[in-house]
Amino acid sequence: MAAPELDSDVLIVGSGASGAAAAWSLSRRGLRVTCLEQGRWVEPSDYAHSRPDYELARQTSFAKDPNVRGWAEDYPINNSGTPIYPLMVNAVGGSTVHWSGHFPRMRPSDFRVRTLDGVADDWPFTYWDLEPYYDLNDSMVGVSGLAGDPGNPPRSPRQTPPLAFDAGCEAYLRGLEKLGWHWWPCDNALISEPFGENRSPCNCCGPCDIGCPIGAMSSAHVTYWPKALSQGVQLITHARVEQITVDRAGRATGALYYDDQGVRRSQTAGVVVMAANGVGTPRLLLNSTSARFPNGLANDSGIVGAYLMFHPVAFVSGVFEEVVNGQRGPIGGLMNCQEFYETDLARGFVRGFELQLSRSVGPLSVANGGILGHPVPWGSEHHEALRSRYAHTMTTSVMLEDLPEPENRVTLDPGLTDAHGIPAPRVEYRVGENTQRMLEFSIARARELFEAAGAVEILVDPLVQESGWHLMGTCRMGDDPERSVINGWGQAHECPNLFVIDGSTFTTSAAVNPTSTIQAVALRCADWLGKNYRAVAA
Repeated sequence: MAAPELDSDVLIVGSGASGAAAAWSLSRRGLRVTCLEQGRWVEPSDYAHSRPDYELARQTSFAKDPNVRGWAEDYPINNSGTPIYPLMVNAVGGSTVHWSGHFPRMRPSDFRVRTLDGVADDWPFTYWDLEPYYDLNDSMVGVSGLAGDPGNPPRSPRQTPPLAFDAGCEAYLRGLEKLGWHWWPCDNALISEPFGENRSPCNCCGPCDIGCPIGAMSSAHVTYWPKALSQGVQLITHARVEQITVDRAGRATGALYYDDQGVRRSQTAGVVVMAANGVGTPRLLLNSTSARFPNGLANDSGIVGAYLMFHPVAFVSGVFEEVVNGQRGPIGGLMNCQEFYETDLARGFVRGFELQLSRSVGPLSVANGGILGHPVPWGSEHHEALRSRYAHTMTTSVMLEDLPEPENRVTLDPGLTDAHGIPAPRVEYRVGENTQRMLEFSIARARELFEAAGAVEILVDPLVQESGWHLMGTCRMGDDPERSVINGWGQAHECPNLFVIDGSTFTTSAAVNPTSTIQAVALRCADWLGKNYRAVAA
């Protein structure tokens, strides 16, 4: 008897940065692609961006933390065991809906940490293997920036010029130049000139992280999804995946999910691709138990969920006598300093960090302590103190490379579930010794920078609790099945027609925002899968 026809050739779980890129890549080869997304299309009219109470919305109904936001399509996360809270959005476009668009690439050394520094592991490919997919991704989404940075490998011309510098950039640059530290305009997935179809350039209106209503931000629902849908991809929203199904031989057959009416449905495919982020993907694999995989799908090694990496972040702000208008304009990085990026053992730690010039926040947030936990005093001195900070403050985000440690992991919570009874993830994470030493050193350098720039007051949050934007490492790549979940093409060692392509693939974290690399890796994996689909699905 002939086998039943599959619903699709490839089933992708998750429609964010990686899932969108893979859907576009695979569908252009003629493959039938279906994507399951448990969230919805968030319309520009739904963004908190243009609301008069946008600062309240950022902390409540449009918060980055799903435990605070509490949308119907969210799932809870037990974050009681971590000083850094995971942040994500369940929606078409994933967390790129709720994004600042900072878009640097990793450096060549980031792929060879074991070889160069004797810690962590090397990636199963090099920067140069990934470079064509970085270029392809940039050309698809649109990046503002400036090629020619002598501190990084050459790259293709940026699609649009760098975002405009302002008074805050001038103050920051004053400190960098005085210290002689290397800097360069940031790459941002935020266009500064018209690019693509019906996309307006950035108008510097501000709070990008609660939605870009004009489409200047190169979010996945603006860039990849229109093209993928035009190529025939089926996108099913409000599809809450419960588990990945397997046959008796242990090959993936599809997924079980709940639709928007709460009806349990199945979707079959020749290949399953996980793109549900560094928390969501291990959660679903761990919940996908079977006779062949009693500890979770592709988890004979026990590595699924292990080696969780964030980017520990400190915020250091300088308050200036002059007006720097840190509250205006794009919230992502405008200037980047990688003076301390590579290992120098004289500093007392391996690997390094970068200093990103970021924006300040609005008046309500400044009054309540802003992003730094230093509230303006109430009472008779309140207005004078508020005036001295508001429009006078610039912030540097100190972003550190996080080493992979097996104790930092995502597991299934024994009691907490989502609205459909699916076990919620539990995050267990501690700041490692190397990271702690790096934090102390990096904060001192940020202080030094603002002192050189002429700040009259310096405010510090030494470890930002709500900074778990970057979820990496929980289904890591590698050549050794005992130390990794997938190979260099995203293919699971133990389940050859299961692929993982999101941030959980990262072998190491680097010290830069990961989305550019996530999408480049997804495109590389999808390119290989598209060329080898028949052999993989057979």
